[in-house]
Amino acid sequence: MTELKFNGVIPILVTPFKSDETIDVASLRSTVTLMKKIGVNGVTILGVLGEANRLTDREREIVISEAVDAAGNLPVIVGTSAAGTKAVIEHNEIARKNNASAVMITPHAEPTPSDERIVQHFKMIKNESALPIILQDHPASTGVHMSSELISRLIDEIDGFVGIKMESVPTAPKVAKLKETHPQINVMTGLGALYAKFDLRSGSDGFNTGFAFPEVLKELVASAKAANWQRVDAVYKHFLPLIVYEQQPGVAIRKELLRMRGAIQCSKARSPGAQVTTQIQETLKSLVKELMAGQDLTAPIDISKSLELSGQSF
Repeated sequence: MTELKFNGVIPILVTPFKSDETIDVASLRSTVTLMKKIGVNGVTILGVLGEANRLTDREREIVISEAVDAAGNLPVIVGTSAAGTKAVIEHNEIARKNNASAVMITPHAEPTPSDERIVQHFKMIKNESALPIILQDHPASTGVHMSSELISRLIDEIDGFVGIKMESVPTAPKVAKLKETHPQINVMTGLGALYAKFDLRSGSDGFNTGFAFPEVLKELVASAKAANWQRVDAVYKHFLPLIVYEQQPGVAIRKELLRMRGAIQCSKARSPGAQVTTQIQETLKSLVKELMAGQDLTAPIDISKSLELSGQSF
């Protein structure tokens, strides 16, 4: 088990499938290998776009085991959210047995919203689980809108949260408020880095998201830490068309980009998920050609070389 520091860039990985929708273990491992070459700070598996809700329990365990093995010393966070508290606890135990570094959990929507039940949900989970917990605030997928006050209460009353993944828009003011009231807790943002420069300005500790080019996010984080906001703006503006296009609903576009990078063999999304079309493939080819300066996609991208395309140098 590798200790997790919830900062920098921690990509959310897809779950690769073969054309027959069986798990492609080789592609999962090669995706982890690419992330290690890029130099990320960890990886997250079975997240919102990891198609975890379309996997059997046995398949979940296979994904965890193979990802942790391929990661080596790279921390692995496992998404363990479920509708029932006991199910989350059991998912956490599977993650622990397979040497994951931490788990990521969202609250679950109930017919009658209740902050008190959310607090009790997480208290029960913590009492029965040994792994550090990342609290994910993602109302778009959960239907749960957690106030800043509720998140603060969870941090104050439950020992075990090592980070917050903030995906409740607008993210920037919520990040800023949390960093002001709880400076000891690391806060990362997601949503495909759609609001990257605003999140960094607000004090975000980095990105925990599934963008297919984590080296772009690494450059943004490094530039922000150096207070080089001119470079943050330049990198963000240059890659924004791809960020926006990839952030469309579903996971097939991200999978196609990872296929283009040689990380996975097939961009298949498990049924009934939407699949990549010829039009999407042509658009992605055009975007990559425009933004990547003819670079080898199977290797880490040189951001400075890409920026030269737009006449910018730093």
